[in-house]
This record gives sequence, structure tokens and C-alpha cells, in this order.
Amino acid sequence: MLKTNFEKVVMQSVQGKIHHPINPTPFRVDVNGRAHVLPATGGISYNVKVGDSAFGWSGDHVEPGVSIRNEDKNENGALMIFACIGNEARVVTGDAKGAKGYVIGKHGGIDHVLIQFKQEDLEKMAIDDKILIKGFGQGLKLLDYPEIEVMNIDPRLFLNIPIKEQDGRLSVPVAAEVPAYLMGSGIGAATAFSGDYDLMTEDIEEIKRLGLDRLRFGDIVLLRDCDNTYGRGYLKGAVSIGVVIHSDCIKMGHGPGITTIMTCKKDLIEGYIDEKANIVNYINYID
Repeated sequence: MLKTNFEKVVMQSVQGKIHHPINPTPFRVDVNGRAHVLPATGGISYNVKVGDSAFGWSGDHVEPGVSIRNEDKNENGALMIFACIGNEARVVTGDAKGAKGYVIGKHGGIDHVLIQFKQEDLEKMAIDDKILIKGFGQGLKLLDYPEIEVMNIDPRLFLNIPIKEQDGRLSVPVAAEVPAYLMGSGIGAATAFSGDYDLMTEDIEEIKRLGLDRLRFGDIVLLRDCDNTYGRGYLKGAVSIGVVIHSDCIKMGHGPGITTIMTCKKDLIEGYIDEKANIVNYINYID
């Protein structure tokens, strides 16, 4: 098993409320200049969940599960940083009080944390219900691999992923590999410890050639030549690992969002294709 500082990682509460969808203008313009009226970010997505395809939805930047945030900018900044994929979430107000779920992603720009709950619990929830998250994961270190940065993932989930150690490198199960030239919106961000960045999908034939059209929410993917250590950018030989967190998009430079969970400036991470490389297959510690 990988040696980590698991016992020293702090677990701390963060909280937000279910955020109403926002739509300042009725139209969203696609890459061909056509205007569309479509569901997008926020609220409760009753029929879109982790494990479903990230493609084909009649929507734009659709967020599976429940989307939460705080209106106070500083509080929401803390929520976006310290909530990690795989963290336990619990409803603390409203008819679904006591229901438990888990964090499935962090969506930058709109600054939402995304949480999956059981269907019967979704039916009881309402806009503005408050949800508490046991923020746990930032500060996780790999003691034998100091050059590899781990971020945005619950240590329990991370240690459940069947990562192999081979000749001083880590081999991670992934659903697909994404080349750097396909990464778009979010490039140049100051940090990868919050939010996501998008796989661009305008060139759908290239997406299909690489098998990326089969990606699902929750899939683990490898980002080739992508350095997410101190922001998001291109670096030959760098490798990052991320999780698919929102749907395909119609806007130029956008597509399924990916939240980073590992990165290294050197080629110390490799991927092996595994059809089970999805977070739903590694979460077994939440009641």
C-alpha cells in the first residue's frame, strides 16, 4: 500500500446551500453561432448522476446530482478548496435532513460543489437546503513520491483506487487518456486545488477517435503533458490525473469538466485502461 500522511490530514466542516440555477440571458451560443435555450448549471438534477454518460444531454455544463455554494465569496472559496471528491456530505436542513451523499466534483467559474445522493433523498430536497461536508483531503502527501502532488480527493477514496507501484512510478487505472491539445476552458488558472477545466469537444471526430465520447461522470482520466502543480498549463512530460465532473457543453473551448486529483511535473505517473476506473466503484466507506 502507498505510504501517506493519512493520519495527519485534517477533517474539517464546510457547508453550502443548494443553489438555484441562474440564467441571466435566455440563449447559449454554440460553436457554429446558433442560439439555444437549455438547462445548465445549478439546482437538483434528478435524472443525471455519477456513472451516466457525460455526453448526449440536451443541456450545457449539466451538473449531476446536487449543486451547492455560498453567497459569501470568502466562505465559498473555502468550500471550493476544502471539499474533496469522495467526502461525506449530509443534509442538515429541510425534509431530507440526515440524508447522506458524497462529493463528486468541483465546478469552477460557477463555483459549485457537486454532490450525489440517493434518488429518494433528492425527491425530498429543495433549493436553499443546507448541506454539510466533512472536508478531508487537502494536505494528503505520498511519502515515497514527494514530486507527485495529490489534491481534491478524500484519502479513503484515493487509497481505494488500485494504484500500482512499478519501478519508481505510479500506474493509475483510467478510463481514457486526454492529450494536452484538447484541454480548454480553465487553462491558465492560478490553482488546480479548486474547480475544474474542460476537455474541448468541438472536433467531435477527434473525440470519437480517442474514445473520449464514451466518458462518464466520475470517470478517472489521464491528462498527458498537463501540469496542474501551481495552476493549469502545458508542460512536456508532465502528467495529471482527474475526474470527469460535468457534462459536455455547446460553447467554444468547453466540454466535460475535469477536476484534478494528482499531478507531477515529471513523467512519474502512467495510466492503464480499466473500464472500472470510475469513483462509484471505489466508494464503500459512507453509510
